[in-house]
Amino acid sequence: MGQKLKITGWVAAGAVAGVLTTVSLQTVARGSLAPLPLEELQQLAAVFGMVKSDYVEPVDEKKLISDAISGMVAGLDPHSQYFDKKSFKEFREGTTGRFVGVGIEISQEDNLIKVVSPIEGSPAFRAGLKPNDLITKIDDTAVRGLTLNEAVKRMRGEANTKVLLTIFRKDENRTFPVTITREEIRTQSVRGKVMEPGYGWIRLSQFQERTVDDFVKKVDEIYKQEPNLKGLVLDLRNDPGGLLDAAVAISAAFLPENVTVVSTDGQLAESKSVYKAAPEFYQRRAGSDPLRNLPAALKTVPLVVLVNEGSASASEIVAGALQDHKRAIVMGSQTFGKGSVQTVRPLGPDTGLKITTARYYTPSGTSIQAKGIVPNVLIDESAEGSPFAALRMREADLEKHLASGQGPENKDPEREKARDEARKRLEEEAKKPPQDRKVPEFGTDKDFPLMQAFNRLKGQPVLVSKTQVIVENKEEKKEN
Repeated sequence: MGQKLKITGWVAAGAVAGVLTTVSLQTVARGSLAPLPLEELQQLAAVFGMVKSDYVEPVDEKKLISDAISGMVAGLDPHSQYFDKKSFKEFREGTTGRFVGVGIEISQEDNLIKVVSPIEGSPAFRAGLKPNDLITKIDDTAVRGLTLNEAVKRMRGEANTKVLLTIFRKDENRTFPVTITREEIRTQSVRGKVMEPGYGWIRLSQFQERTVDDFVKKVDEIYKQEPNLKGLVLDLRNDPGGLLDAAVAISAAFLPENVTVVSTDGQLAESKSVYKAAPEFYQRRAGSDPLRNLPAALKTVPLVVLVNEGSASASEIVAGALQDHKRAIVMGSQTFGKGSVQTVRPLGPDTGLKITTARYYTPSGTSIQAKGIVPNVLIDESAEGSPFAALRMREADLEKHLASGQGPENKDPEREKARDEARKRLEEEAKKPPQDRKVPEFGTDKDFPLMQAFNRLKGQPVLVSKTQVIVENKEEKKEN
């Protein structure tokens, strides 16, 4: 990787689940440029001049140019973006896993802001915000019509300042205000424990700077408590991704040395890379391998990886690597499908451009983009099924999303039918008392997918999915 710093950043409280970014911070200009379309650039200059001279009231020249750049980049795909001074600062803070805010992952639904998940231990978590809550107002500003980035800007702020969120909770059919005090969020990305004699569970909620060290500590705790571990579940459900080197390290913890973890490919030479299960591809300090003290048994312990529609980017890299190398059985739901690489290049001291430069590929050469990882065993969220899974947004649902690069995409009419049925079920579900609709917490004996994963490790019967619809490319399937 040379002198380039390649990491993956998660913009907490602002990114759709799985909208993650591989960052290559460079200070040099591109070596060569293609011929510029002069006629079109003259038109752009002419429009700029007309707006400046003819518009009904004076306009800010810098804002005009900034908006023009934003529009040009936004037309490419959902993940390319122009960063102004404030958003660039926030982005760089987000890559460290530390930021000042309320502590929620959000997406957009029906022109409102939807809570994907409150970050454990955050102000939003303590205030009682729940997944699927809809934010209708931020202070006195109605959310309808705001972009995700605009909503993030309003929720971000200085530490110890307050923000008033108006929440609509569908399942309780009520709207209520919540005042939250902003603070620096330091997310704890690793949880785990011995669930029962011989069987452990480790959950990664995202891949950040401390994840690998915390993972090593958690594995050490589990093996000290249970030296003869018979099986382990690596839980990546709702993990939106994070640092690329952390994803490579977690994969390397379970894989033989030097096997391929993930590769990238794009137009630029620097976009063609192969990342392997070796220290030089994930260590942050020269000569320091964070995995050096892991128990040797971790390389061979029977392993199940749990994923769902909220597993994106870096978590898909880990699941794909362990699946392709037949090191683990992947169970759960088809993942988000965020398999593109974004490169961030500073345009000056305080602005930047994030642009899609490559696609991710699993060790077998399969594109993750707009497809995701299909589990070896499909598991529902509960014994009754996953009736609302079809309503969840994936990469392939995003407007102007980048194609997989491995054949044309086809809309699946079965999935559209499943969505209609899910909407009807949701209406019926909303009529039930709130206590009857509580989702079991991850890592408990009422966590149905986790219990099925342990059944698999023990060789016991597994209740496979009753309701899931796989998003697949039917034309490609015929050719293969």
